[in-house]
Amino acid sequence: MERKAFPVLYVTNVRRSVEFYALLGYESRYQFPLEGDPHYVGLERGESSLGIADSGWPEAQLGITVGTAPRFELFVYVDDVDGDVETFRAAGYPVLQEPATMPWGERQAYISDPDNNPVALAKPI
Repeated sequence: MERKAFPVLYVTNVRRSVEFYALLGYESRYQFPLEGDPHYVGLERGESSLGIADSGWPEAQLGITVGTAPRFELFVYVDDVDGDVETFRAAGYPVLQEPATMPWGERQAYISDPDNNPVALAKPI
């Protein structure tokens, strides 16, 4: 039996968010529905998985209304913090915190995803 947990991110535009997370190396593994505009996309990056779901799903299925951003912070280890920040900047995504060397021994920066949630990019020094 597989024992795995992964976050499901509620987003306002599934395709736009999938494009954003693809810049971090996430690849689409599953989409529902299979044709047309997806309501859910499963992504993987190595051992890491993310679910990307339309923000209307919790209300339709569970009676829960999704709040405003930020709704989460995602911390992602990358190979090149500075280079990745420039990739996101060139793609038009806001940089919330420029790359800096932290006292705990990591190079770190923050960018904003399409729904204004902070995404930390980090690499151990």
